[in-house]
Amino acid sequence: MELPEGCLANIIARTTPKDACRLSAVSKIFKSAAESDFVWCRFLPSDVVSLVSQSASHSSVITLSTSKKSFYLALSDRPILIGQGKMSFQLEKKSGKKCYMLAARALTIIWGDTPAYWQWISLDESRFSEVAQLIHVWWFEIRGVMSTIALTPNTHYAAYLVFNLEDFNYGFENCPVEVSISILGGETSTKNLVLQPESDEVRRLPNVRGNPWLEIELGVFFVSGIEDEEVHIRFLETTGVLKHGLIIEGIEFRPKEDN
Repeated sequence: MELPEGCLANIIARTTPKDACRLSAVSKIFKSAAESDFVWCRFLPSDVVSLVSQSASHSSVITLSTSKKSFYLALSDRPILIGQGKMSFQLEKKSGKKCYMLAARALTIIWGDTPAYWQWISLDESRFSEVAQLIHVWWFEIRGVMSTIALTPNTHYAAYLVFNLEDFNYGFENCPVEVSISILGGETSTKNLVLQPESDEVRRLPNVRGNPWLEIELGVFFVSGIEDEEVHIRFLETTGVLKHGLIIEGIEFRPKEDN
């Protein structure tokens, strides 16, 4: 005797989007239950409509979504810009957890508004209208702040610097950059990273995201969801070596892979 479709939908809604897609292959009744709006509405964040309404493309996202599942997939396949274009929002496809990227314009970059040191340029490959291009500096500091209330509760998150190095660059070869990440009022985690290591033996190599962007993990933190806290990230290099050719797209926050 098969369970009613409504009961199946109730059960599937307590799993994950990845599980729901797998269960839809079991039988016709499972497929109907697993693809129902009831199930996929449970996978969407409760504030998703408010978030999408901040995007200039919100009307097309909603109009082109014929079901809650297609709405979910639209938000997981491609980020949307919110916060006046200075932040992007996306869902992690397998879990439905929230992912954000702070654009370079949302970061505090020392000397960032001095054209002799940094310039703001447009790249077709970027999701944002502007990225920060390093002209030359002897030292730099970049800071970012993210509110944990925007993130998915009870989740370990990692922060990533999304960047590129131009073909003609200098000053970054095996040059350690100090990174600190902290939740205001809590502990601070500090480590050194290398954006352009000379060998693969260096730990924490940058990962390739897709042309032309690289990423490197800055740190990990836990979002309890109990309190609204601020995550502070600081990216500092003070060796006094002249540097050129770094392009910053932003800092991304997404669930840690091993969740």
